[in-house]
Amino acid sequence: MPKYFAHSTKDEARENWQSLSEHLSGVAELAEKFAASFGCGGAAHLTGLLHDLGKYTDAFQARLNGAKVSVDHATAGAVIVQQLAQNKSERQFAEVLAYAIAGHHAGLPDMSGGSGISLKDRLADFFSREPLDPVWQTEISPQTNDIIPSLDFDKSRFAFQLGFLGRMIFSCLVDADYLDTEMFYSKVEGREIDRKWPSLGERIDGLIASFDTYMAEKQSKSCESEVNHLRGDILEHARKKASMPPGLFTLTVPTGGGKTLASLGFALDHAKQHGLERIIYAIPFTSIIDQTASIFRDVLGEDVLLEHHSAMDEERNAARESREKLKLAMENWAAPVVVTTNVQLFESLFASRPSRCRKLHNIANSVIVLDEAQTIPLAYLRPCVAALEELTRNYGVSIIFCTATQPALAVPEFEGGLTLLPERELAPDPRHLSCALRRVHLRHAGDIDDDALIKELTEEEQGLVIVNSRAHALSLFRRANGAGLEGLVHLTTRQYAAHRRAILSGVRTQLKDGLPCRVIATSLVEAGVDLDFPRVWRAEAGLDQIMQAAGRCNREGTRDPERSVVTIFRAPNNPPPDEIKQFAAAFARMAAQHDDWLSLDAMTAYFREVYWVRGEGLDKKKILAAFKTHAAGTDFAYRTVAEDFRMIESGLAPIIVARDLAAKAALKRLSFPKTSPGGVARDLQPYVVQVPPKARDLLIESGQVAFAGDDRFGDQFAVLRQDNLYFDDVGLLWEDAEYIGLGQAIF
Repeated sequence: MPKYFAHSTKDEARENWQSLSEHLSGVAELAEKFAASFGCGGAAHLTGLLHDLGKYTDAFQARLNGAKVSVDHATAGAVIVQQLAQNKSERQFAEVLAYAIAGHHAGLPDMSGGSGISLKDRLADFFSREPLDPVWQTEISPQTNDIIPSLDFDKSRFAFQLGFLGRMIFSCLVDADYLDTEMFYSKVEGREIDRKWPSLGERIDGLIASFDTYMAEKQSKSCESEVNHLRGDILEHARKKASMPPGLFTLTVPTGGGKTLASLGFALDHAKQHGLERIIYAIPFTSIIDQTASIFRDVLGEDVLLEHHSAMDEERNAARESREKLKLAMENWAAPVVVTTNVQLFESLFASRPSRCRKLHNIANSVIVLDEAQTIPLAYLRPCVAALEELTRNYGVSIIFCTATQPALAVPEFEGGLTLLPERELAPDPRHLSCALRRVHLRHAGDIDDDALIKELTEEEQGLVIVNSRAHALSLFRRANGAGLEGLVHLTTRQYAAHRRAILSGVRTQLKDGLPCRVIATSLVEAGVDLDFPRVWRAEAGLDQIMQAAGRCNREGTRDPERSVVTIFRAPNNPPPDEIKQFAAAFARMAAQHDDWLSLDAMTAYFREVYWVRGEGLDKKKILAAFKTHAAGTDFAYRTVAEDFRMIESGLAPIIVARDLAAKAALKRLSFPKTSPGGVARDLQPYVVQVPPKARDLLIESGQVAFAGDDRFGDQFAVLRQDNLYFDDVGLLWEDAEYIGLGQAIF
């Protein structure tokens, strides 16, 4: 019987315990398999062999036998991997592996300083601890002769590339560690865990056939119009380029030109041509992910698609006992097609915790479609661009920048920009398309207050007004309601996603039947929502947002463009938030120099104003500077970067509105003994409203909101208790004491 074990069971005879050498070898083999796709199998194998080396001590074995002692079993391997290195080159890469080994439970550490215990301090402290039993050297026999990867390194960005490599190897290690441990315990307990997803290669021919069938049926039901002919041309042109080598692509098509399906068609064909393993579709807004996922399910079927976003993604409450296949797939993106958000994608690329990094190795050799690429927050633009460039350079990824207003990332003035080559544009002649798909007339009206806006809306039976805040949308809706406007609809994130879907369905019916339909909305209606109004009003914003708003006007091109007016206005009593104000100012500067605001030249000029004048503001948190190399080794700040890289910094807090039966059923599961909070959280995502933290605190204090299952899950599930706080027409109201009975206003 072995002397050293990795995992224990209730068997006091230890006959079914997992030996340490078996676990280390199992993890090494899995990690090597995962990293082989980007040429780092040897390095990943070594991290797997050494990650639990600290378990070769009497102290850890005593812990397995029930002793209540704390043992750091991760640092030992981080020390040994550096001792095994035989020359300067190996030592540098060995240090990268040391971060991964040391952080495989608590997360990738900073080398020095920063938050938490630094890797430097942990390595120094190791020599004061109980020594390892030398038997480890004969049980696992680690080798370093294959740890230097054959990647394409660029001297000017070497430190960032090395840090990125460390995170990818970390991903291989932690996923392998979780999976090997899971396999051991499931075998002991006699249970099966369903992680079986078909590979994209196995299903690609069938998926392409399903796509072709769907498009043929869609075409047969569509009306004969110039817009539909152009959509067909765009799709055909994009698919013809699928044989081009993997790398960066652009798909520059005006809103309503069929970008979503064209990009999916290209991605399927491109994946087949080059044997790529996954399609990842990243969307800028959580509010529209369910619509895109629904389209993909209609096209491809249920069994290949994972929908993963993070409205209630609470790491601190993550549980591994989930039996749900989709929840399990969220951990490592094992599904062949993933629909996710920009936040989930980019924050994972800069994460440090194992739970967020597990999926990263499965991004290698994939097709990533970035929908509305211009929405990447400016404060993180440079690190996001650097990560995307690295994925295409060294990890076999193809990326499609899919947008109506292609951001100016390829121009020399933008230092660190991407090389977006004209021949890798998937759309046929974007300049022609910007004219041919022009279906609206832009009008800048200057100041329009709410009364004047309502007067204009009264004169149109169908119209859409988009403003810059939930507060303005609510006050305008109330005023319009008081004026007796027919067919009035309010649409904002005050409503939970499932409710918004029902509202949008009703709006489409009103529009189709020619009934009065006047919608007052926030910007959530601008991307991925297929509405077609004869008139649109848009509060001042950036050109990209104005273009998105214009995509909701005369979308099908069946009306006279000159009569399909998009009115841009200033709301004198409701100025835009500071960030939108900056974009609006950039639009104003561009508008003063260009007569045709819908032209590609105008868009380029606008993005020049937005991007190129920002300088260091495009890496506000100094993410790129957090990765350094020097003669003595590396100085990476993984943990600090993960804490700083937050693409959404609104600080809003979730409240669950459990009016629907599905939400009530999900909450009921929290009382079951083996319930996974992660699975419940996923099911509740469509029923969440995000509110200011102060508002939620006061609602909790007053008893209007309470935590479900707080004895087991803490503050993860904040549930609205009073139905009279949520209204069918406007959603959740938290501001007025009149509605919540607190005697004070909540903001």
